Amino acid sequence: MHDTYQSPLITRYSSYEMQNLFSDDTKFKLWRQLWIALAEAEKELGLNITDEQIEELKAHKDDINYEVAQAREKEVRHDVMSHVYAFGVQCPKAKGIIHLGATSCYVGDNADLIIMHRALEIIRKKLLNVIDVLSKFALKYKDLPTLAFTHFQPAQLTTVGKRATLWIQDLLMDLEDINYLLSKKKLLGSKGTTGTQASFMELFDNDHEKVKKLDELVAKKMGYDKCFPVSGQTYPRKVDSQVLSALSGIAQSAYKFSNDIRLLQHLKEIEEPFEKHQIGSSAMAYKRNPMRSERISALSRYVIVNAQNPAITASTQWFERTLDDSANKRIAIPEAFLAVDAILEIYLNVADGLVVYEKVIRRHIEDELPFMATENILMQAVKKGGDRQELHERIRELSMKAAYRVKSEGLNNNLLELIAQDGAFNLNLDELMQVLKPERYVGRAPQQTEEFIKGEVLPILEKNKDLLGLKSELKV
Repeated sequence: MHDTYQSPLITRYSSYEMQNLFSDDTKFKLWRQLWIALAEAEKELGLNITDEQIEELKAHKDDINYEVAQAREKEVRHDVMSHVYAFGVQCPKAKGIIHLGATSCYVGDNADLIIMHRALEIIRKKLLNVIDVLSKFALKYKDLPTLAFTHFQPAQLTTVGKRATLWIQDLLMDLEDINYLLSKKKLLGSKGTTGTQASFMELFDNDHEKVKKLDELVAKKMGYDKCFPVSGQTYPRKVDSQVLSALSGIAQSAYKFSNDIRLLQHLKEIEEPFEKHQIGSSAMAYKRNPMRSERISALSRYVIVNAQNPAITASTQWFERTLDDSANKRIAIPEAFLAVDAILEIYLNVADGLVVYEKVIRRHIEDELPFMATENILMQAVKKGGDRQELHERIRELSMKAAYRVKSEGLNNNLLELIAQDGAFNLNLDELMQVLKPERYVGRAPQQTEEFIKGEVLPILEKNKDLLGLKSELKV
């Protein structure tokens, strides 16, 4: 394996669970299940198919003779017919009724839909676990004041927990999209070459009700309630576009989180996990690079760009079928799921091990809060008999002086000392320090956090508690 390209999505990033779902074994076993479902449905609707033939098919549904299929495909250049042939080699009594009336998309597209729906369930489970971990973090730090930023410039204060609710809210929106996609899942069913079911009409002597029933029976046997009511040869390729759009949404949310963590780690306020023997840099031994968050960013960017593939495919399909979707789809769909699976694995790992440096956060607040508190200081001075207009000008001048000291001389912010020394304010340093309690400047951030988690998040987590409790260990 060291002399050929190996996808990093497999070797480095995604979970075995998702890799297995997009494996040949899963796909080709589903093909055989679909052929069995079709044969059973056709028998139930009156075609001359025996129980013995169906039992023979079931006996070999999982032991796929890959060598036979691969040799046949080299000869005929058709993957579905190669597997029909290989299945028939194992099932000589049933080989004449395998794939009866169907076109290649009967197995190919129905299996692809089933795999995508199962993959969405995996993504949903991991999304819920990230939300769960972040919710605990948000409640733990709901009261801890921290600098909030606009344009990455210090603005008013917020709390560490409130900031985490912004990450969670993005993920809840993504969860809604995943839930919606799963709520309307359908199979292609048995639609035939151009979606008209003409071959099945021939099989069932133009009995419309039996042909309609065939769709229902196949869907039910595969665990579905519905098929697409109309189609060309394939299921609508718009489905792929919608699915990857939702995956792109998760990538966007994760990207924003990872960027925030990277910036916070630069500020030394919050860090992602860093293991005892982890090396941050090959040159600079002291460094603690945010490699997990950077990996989230990198994979997210890939997913966001990759989402254009099915959008272009859906928009350029010709009439009832064209094959320029196939090679692209074989890559774009699995890799999007593998990448988002990896993103959520890393996200869960980072969120579950965040390190908060409260003293650094406090120091940064102390550097900036005197400027933010000037309006409150002004009000206190006016209450003591000062002239607002005069004091406003004085506090502006003193703020400029303190800012110059911080920026040009690299010294601490001494605005409070300057105000205390100015008799016009009639305030001593102790009185000023009372004005400067950070908790007075976070607004409703603690209450918003608690209300959001308890009102919006916990009910969802409670409904899905059986899916919670995942832990994530990175491969590398």
